Amino acid sequence: MSSDRLLTVFTPTYNRAHTLTRLYKSLCDQTCKDFEWLVIDDGSMDDTANLIEGCIEEGKIPIRYIYKENGGLYTGYNTAYANISTELNVCIDSDDYMPEDAIAIIKESWSKYGSSNYAGLTGLDFYAGTSKPIGGFFPDNLKEGYLLDLYIKGIHRGDSKQVMRTDLMKKIPPMVGFPDEKNFNPIYLILQACDELPVILLNKNLCYVDYQDSDSMSKSIWRQYLDSPNSFVKQRIMEMRLKRSNFLNNIRLAIHYTSSCIIAHDRDWLKKSPKKFLTLLTSPAGLLLYFYILLKNKAYRPLKDKRH
Repeated sequence: MSSDRLLTVFTPTYNRAHTLTRLYKSLCDQTCKDFEWLVIDDGSMDDTANLIEGCIEEGKIPIRYIYKENGGLYTGYNTAYANISTELNVCIDSDDYMPEDAIAIIKESWSKYGSSNYAGLTGLDFYAGTSKPIGGFFPDNLKEGYLLDLYIKGIHRGDSKQVMRTDLMKKIPPMVGFPDEKNFNPIYLILQACDELPVILLNKNLCYVDYQDSDSMSKSIWRQYLDSPNSFVKQRIMEMRLKRSNFLNNIRLAIHYTSSCIIAHDRDWLKKSPKKFLTLLTSPAGLLLYFYILLKNKAYRPLKDKRH
């Protein structure tokens, strides 16, 4: 990478001027300054632009600001990866913030252990204002591992923070979504980058997470299934093709794939599946999941949000 800094902290944001100030302060308070902050504004209509302009004028940390037409979180990731030139990158959401030693931990750990044998570093997310990691700590004796294995092997199923090698992320094609579907999870990119190489595991807090009940992706998953079925179909197809995905995980994926195909009215559901026999075998469970999704949403009434 051409930049003389190690890390880009990038933040896709939409109408979050009220939380960005806290994130900005946490970045200014970092004990290590070997980073730049890249803000991707996804068409905000609040005071985000003026806020970031003021932060840039203060000159406390290097900041780049990119304004784009509203397209959803995944388009913010696409824009970020197209504009990052540092060796490493990490996404810190607009409503989250970093402990003051997070950048120092990343730099020290990558300097000591990092190499082309790893996709990057994986640290912990903590609940905001607490000393409690979301999902607990990694096993003490586990210093590296494959990202997908953490979940499918039950090693760690809470949130974690991915610090990725930029050269690997640039090799993954940008996410191509669907009209009126903005809930395309950027994990789509990260899982592909981490399918071939392990990550270095850090039992350290890299981010404080503050869930926003009204619009958090993780808080509205049942609505997302109705809002963005084609995106979920595409994600499940990719996941079933991952080398690290095992048989039990593929069963789960096939069930979710079928339910999303039903919502999307996709008549080619079996033809498109990478695991046709398994998909056919689990299709009754997929139908049950479809009805359960309707129940969770009270009625089959897709909510087409016009804004991310």
